[in-house]
Amino acid sequence: MEPVLLEKEGPISWLTLNRPDKRNALSLELMGDMLGKLEQVGQDRETRIVVLRGNGPAFCAGHDMSEMVGTEHDIHHFRAIFSRCSRMMLGLQKLPQPVIAQVHGIATAAGCQLVAACDLAIAESGARFATPGVKIGLFCTTPMVPLVRVVGRRRAMEMLVSGRFVPAEEAERFGLVNRVVPAEKLADEARDWAMELAQASRFTLAFGKQAFYHQVDLEEAAAYGYAKEAIAMNALAEDAQEGMTAFLEKRKPEWRDR
Repeated sequence: MEPVLLEKEGPISWLTLNRPDKRNALSLELMGDMLGKLEQVGQDRETRIVVLRGNGPAFCAGHDMSEMVGTEHDIHHFRAIFSRCSRMMLGLQKLPQPVIAQVHGIATAAGCQLVAACDLAIAESGARFATPGVKIGLFCTTPMVPLVRVVGRRRAMEMLVSGRFVPAEEAERFGLVNRVVPAEKLADEARDWAMELAQASRFTLAFGKQAFYHQVDLEEAAAYGYAKEAIAMNALAEDAQEGMTAFLEKRKPEWRDR
């Protein structure tokens, strides 16, 4: 079986972690496949929104421990695992399309990192999130990178040093997920949300996502300096002119994605 499935539905591309018997643990093979799929989706001119989900009982249980235990492994082996994982997480951010994490079951360690690395997240009410590496002697240092940027220092530190499971409703309060819905509605709600966001211009979504991550960690004055230039350039784009004209003419815009 392919470790990551890629399916298309109109303007949506669905990426599905496909190791259900391993709770979608992030093996080297899976992460390599995901990197290839992200490159493929990024070049797809028809895809405007990506939804990331998991097959089986869990969204993702983190790294595959079977690849990490054994006296035969040296530092180069572990660097290869975490370097590939970091490239995958950054690949989600660099993808031109916004990515929604559709979370069910558990999202732990690098699985929680995966949720935090996505642009948006929706979870079923029974979902649980944790960075429990501290309990097995392997502190979740790579998961903490996107986690602290999404939920803030105090909440991230609490999750990291306690390793406790955070229920979906609390994760929503933390800002780790945007929406919590009943389990039976998760797939439909994710699809509806993706379709709603896909009404926008692909060019504008990609431009805006890039601008968001460029300015988000800048000091405020520097962020304004960047943002004013970005929006001025955006205003010259064909889709921006079409959108503003359509607004004034009270009609639906016809995007050209440029």
